[in-house]
Amino acid sequence: MSRRPERARSGRHDRAASNQTIPSRRRIRAGGSLRPSFGRLSYAVLFVCLAGPSLAQPPQPPREGRDFGGPDSVPNRIESDRQETDPAFHTGFLDSYWKWKGDIQKEHGFIYGAEYNAVFLTATDTLPGADDHAASGIFRFSGSWELTGRGTERSGALRFLFENTHGYTDTLTNAFAIESAGYAGVFEIPYGDDDWRLNTLYWNQTFQRGRYELVAGFLDITDYVDVYPLISPWTDFFNLGFSIGAGALDLANDGALGVAGGAWLTDAIYTMAGLVDLNANPERPWDGFETFFQDHEYFKHFEIGWTGASKEAYFLDNLHLTLWHSDDRGDAEGGFGAVLSFNHSIGDNWLVFVRGAYANDGSSLLDKSVAIGAGYTPSGLATLGSGSQLGFGFNWGRPNETVFGSGLRDQYTLEVYYRLSVTRELAITPSMQLLIDPALNPDRSTSWVFGLRARLAL
Repeated sequence: MSRRPERARSGRHDRAASNQTIPSRRRIRAGGSLRPSFGRLSYAVLFVCLAGPSLAQPPQPPREGRDFGGPDSVPNRIESDRQETDPAFHTGFLDSYWKWKGDIQKEHGFIYGAEYNAVFLTATDTLPGADDHAASGIFRFSGSWELTGRGTERSGALRFLFENTHGYTDTLTNAFAIESAGYAGVFEIPYGDDDWRLNTLYWNQTFQRGRYELVAGFLDITDYVDVYPLISPWTDFFNLGFSIGAGALDLANDGALGVAGGAWLTDAIYTMAGLVDLNANPERPWDGFETFFQDHEYFKHFEIGWTGASKEAYFLDNLHLTLWHSDDRGDAEGGFGAVLSFNHSIGDNWLVFVRGAYANDGSSLLDKSVAIGAGYTPSGLATLGSGSQLGFGFNWGRPNETVFGSGLRDQYTLEVYYRLSVTRELAITPSMQLLIDPALNPDRSTSWVFGLRARLAL
């Protein structure tokens, strides 16, 4: 999933002409009228909500060990989506479909997932002339095909994820924080308007039944950097300050050519490292062969961590230190930094976290950030990312002077969300954020941001 603010289509950083220096990535559009297609979307959303109670409660297959990827890596997200949890409506309309899907995996080692995500945001106090709302959607299709060594100590799988990202309003959801709320951050960062794009296409190889793992190809490197349980913009917090790098990490785009790997040094201590192309363009992924081997502009990371949980859920009880470095590219300055993260389960349902991050230069939105919070999962932490969940957190952040210029005030954020599992396939997540001293909106001391996210996964 994309963890970066919108980049210019050229893949280079532009500077917006305003009284504040604002990064523009891929294409950030201003304005606020709804597109004509939004009416058709309304009928589609209404149909999904009405049809929701007829969707199936899939049978729960035996849970397999997870790899080093985070909650949103292809196999882990597919596995989470098919778990039995606590939906408001239990039905059996698609039982035969889920059985057929499970049989394919058992017989051929192939599993897939399809999902549609939509999000709407609105704010109470916006910049003069800016929109007070934004809405976007994403269709995603992913799969994992275990082609070699199934059931042995060495197994290899081909994994892929394709997306179609589209906006329903003129202001994109992932540009709403900067362009409308005047906040040095991002809400729901994957939601852009790239149309069809490649998120991942890579080979995953494990050795000694998962003790060592290597991935190579077109990566979403956020699957292997600073992983913790509530990192997902699909199921967890809306604000990037509670996600990857706590908002203070300079990352490559999705579909970045590179390599990453992980190893268990002991039963409780692991390490991960990787290198990917900083000039990746998921709309033209094959250009990555040229930029990777000729430009030599990379994002590198190294992480060492400890877990008190099982290897299959290494990010549940976790303490890790992530170090990273990004090269200069185009007119974007490189940088380096670190993330220190701790999260711990309390009982069967509660998870608490404390995370701090530091960036020196680079293109991260923040150069210092601290996030604390908790999540409550009624059906138990074994179903994190699958069923209903309450989450809340507090973030302090200092805007990156390299990106926004000097003299901006620190900003503070409170967020609370509740993910309601309507059926096993359909989840609705309202969110409420209080922005205190938004750095790019000096005329306002506070602003409320309300969001609503819907996710249908099959």
